[in-house]
Amino acid sequence: MSNEHPDSFKSRKILQVGAESYVYFSLKDAEQNGLPGISSLPFSLKVLLENLLRNEDGRTVTKQDIIAVKDWLVSRGKDEREIAYRPARVLMQDFTGVPAVVDLAAMRDAMVNLGGDPKRINPLVPVDLVIDHSVIVNFFGNAQAFGKNVDEEYKQNQERYRFLKWGQSAFDNFRVVPPGTGICHQVNLEYLAQTVWTKTENGETVAYPDTCVGTDSHTTMVNGLGVLGWGVGGIEAEAAMLGQPVSMLIPEVIGFKLTGKLNEGITATDLVLTVTQMLRKKGVVGKFVEFFGPGLEHLSLADRATIGNMAPEYGATCGFFPVDGETIAYLDETGRKAERIALVEAYSKAQGMWREPGLADPVFTDVLELDISSVLPSLAGPKRPQDRVLLSDAKAGFLTSLEGEFKKPGEADKRVAVTGTDYTVGHGDVTIAAITSCTNTSNPSVLIAAGLLARNAVAKGLKSKPWVKTSLAPGSQVVEEYLASADLQKDLDALGFNLVGFGCTTCIGNSGPLPEDISVAINQGDLVAAAVLSGNRNFEGRVNPDVKANYLASPPLVVAYALAGSLQIDLTTEPLGTGSNGQPVYLKDIWPSNQEIATFIRENVTKKMFQAKYADVFKGDANWQKIAVPQGETYAWDGQSTYVQNPPYFVGMEREPEAVTDILGARVMGLFLDSITTDHISPAGSIKEASPAGSYLRDHQVRPADFNQYGTRRGNHEVMMRGTFANIRIKNQMLGGKEGGFTKHWPDGTEMPIYDAAMKYKAEGVPLVVFAGKEYGTGSSRDWAAKGTKLLGIRAVVAQSFERIHRSNLVGMGIVPLVFEEGTSWQTLGLKGDETVTIKGIAGDLKPRQMLDAEITFADGTRKVVPLLCRIDTLDELDYFKNGGILQFVLRKLVA
Repeated sequence: MSNEHPDSFKSRKILQVGAESYVYFSLKDAEQNGLPGISSLPFSLKVLLENLLRNEDGRTVTKQDIIAVKDWLVSRGKDEREIAYRPARVLMQDFTGVPAVVDLAAMRDAMVNLGGDPKRINPLVPVDLVIDHSVIVNFFGNAQAFGKNVDEEYKQNQERYRFLKWGQSAFDNFRVVPPGTGICHQVNLEYLAQTVWTKTENGETVAYPDTCVGTDSHTTMVNGLGVLGWGVGGIEAEAAMLGQPVSMLIPEVIGFKLTGKLNEGITATDLVLTVTQMLRKKGVVGKFVEFFGPGLEHLSLADRATIGNMAPEYGATCGFFPVDGETIAYLDETGRKAERIALVEAYSKAQGMWREPGLADPVFTDVLELDISSVLPSLAGPKRPQDRVLLSDAKAGFLTSLEGEFKKPGEADKRVAVTGTDYTVGHGDVTIAAITSCTNTSNPSVLIAAGLLARNAVAKGLKSKPWVKTSLAPGSQVVEEYLASADLQKDLDALGFNLVGFGCTTCIGNSGPLPEDISVAINQGDLVAAAVLSGNRNFEGRVNPDVKANYLASPPLVVAYALAGSLQIDLTTEPLGTGSNGQPVYLKDIWPSNQEIATFIRENVTKKMFQAKYADVFKGDANWQKIAVPQGETYAWDGQSTYVQNPPYFVGMEREPEAVTDILGARVMGLFLDSITTDHISPAGSIKEASPAGSYLRDHQVRPADFNQYGTRRGNHEVMMRGTFANIRIKNQMLGGKEGGFTKHWPDGTEMPIYDAAMKYKAEGVPLVVFAGKEYGTGSSRDWAAKGTKLLGIRAVVAQSFERIHRSNLVGMGIVPLVFEEGTSWQTLGLKGDETVTIKGIAGDLKPRQMLDAEITFADGTRKVVPLLCRIDTLDELDYFKNGGILQFVLRKLVA
């Protein structure tokens, strides 16, 4: 280590493992040398504490910061102490990765313009980008589906892939996992993550906990492997890549005690939906959740990863599982090197980071408890992951939603004929049944269960209903291997669950179009069609534009609903269909036993499979290998490209930042209710021909068939800013709850698309603000939700509360997040959207979490002064804000 390390608690030591010796920062020594009691901290906080001990420099990390973690034992995280955290590495997927690499390329150009060396713009920590978000289920239900979807993906994404290959050669510390390998979380869990990380520094090998931030909110999946990781916006990830610490508050840690074990016929998905509902009810936004208790003995690592994955759905920063014997077994089963496995065990034990039965429980801020044996078969829907419904209540729950939420009273029996077929479709008919990536394809137990259920259904003569779009998109190539080895893929194929691709599909809106005749029938009849998917997100408008009711379920239940074909069938009491012998077949007749599932896993999921599939993980298929790569330190931008453009963030930028100004006479762009997700704000899903983004693409000679989707065009700000706030289901209350991205331009009150109004206001020199309710910005860590907001000219967002990642992303783009006092909302103030808003106190000596006043002038001239809390939370965030954003701050630092 460098001589500048103060090592205030004399924690620097050598760990000998076999023939290797490692430098490490010992929590046990630090406890003896001035940090009494830290051995009883939660395991997740021990990871943060080690991070501070190792990075102590007297400036970004001080002795007082380290003491503050010890003092957590008294404050339990209630004192809101800020620390600078440095993750070991960064994980990206391509939707968020492309714009991050675009920004790095743009920073290289800006560096040249400011007279600096472009090579100074480089990731300083290892970055892995996994291309997993671009495959769309255009083809399904046959043996050719996989090949055709891959061909289509490469055809649509040549420009993006060429750009990423340039990045791979131009930047140091940056690797790309090619398309068709699996989803980033699965590749992270099975291959990239090491649980204990090492690096060479001044000729010595330093060992420390593997930690990561990822540009996908489900980065938390790796928490199941004892790796502290969570989702950040692309903006924060770029800063971490460029050596900036992640500014964070020492969190509250909620302990979640698990006892007992799963009963016969209950899946890990049922467990995670139960956990999600409990933690959402508890309220854990901005907090760590850590799992403990004797129930961990009965959870496989895949089960733990399933629970860790859904931390964004329960709202927590992470859902952490400490390292124990199960971790070591998994590292071995997935083919990690023997020396690394030995280091993980020795290091974890030396640091007091090893969990085993009989040890005292850590100290937590608060504790929840669940007896796992009480978990029952469950789904979640029709719109939110936390809205769990028992399988036995799913039919009644749907009918209640049909009457209430979807406002279709008395229509339960409505049917519409599907042209060219002999069948009809109705409310609650399952038009999509997708075994899709993320939560569940980490887990052999539920995938083998789906395969066995398919085998049993086929043996009885059952078929999927003809109106169901079926698909299987595993998170890893290993899944394909073990389903084939177990001879179960043929049975899944027989029910239409053919492999469609390796990647995030239905869960992120890449479900592809429904067959046209079915789509027409749904829209003609204004039907509430349903999707059942084994993913983790079911927000409205996300899965498919034709499908309004979306339910999360385990893979075997996805197969069961494809057989039944409707949410209006109670799978616990009504038959799935009629067997080939003319007798009714019930779910209980074909559900496999836990014992059979375990036997199939033991016999078919092998270490050899993991070693073979990951032996050459960065090579890619023939399609990837033949993409030609441009050379050069700076990127040769193609002005005609509709995928990748040089963004305008650094236009006219000087070495010194301009002073920030107050917001004077702003107009209201939107009035929104609670739970506006980043899906509502950020461009996602398909691009409509009639939208501003569609017009832009048509003007650039792109045929509607080649529009692709917003996610693939995240490298082009012109498309993305046109799609911001353009979600088909968003409701701006200025227009009385009309769906879609519209607003009114004042003072004339003309209704128009939000993008058009924003450009008109920009031409008039008028700043904009947005008002919203609670939990603004929940959902995926979409950086474009903040970038698009910035490019539309919105200076501030005023809400009742913010989700963690989106709040920090707004600050990272130079936008002020403001929070009403308790009991105040835009509704209590009587806002209609035709008011003007002035917010003073931003210019000058702004402090973190300062109270500011907004002066609202109503159309009749009356005025109200409203106190607002400025949610720029830390001094680092204030620096970013005053520089116009985090990228500008980093660039100025590197130039200096």
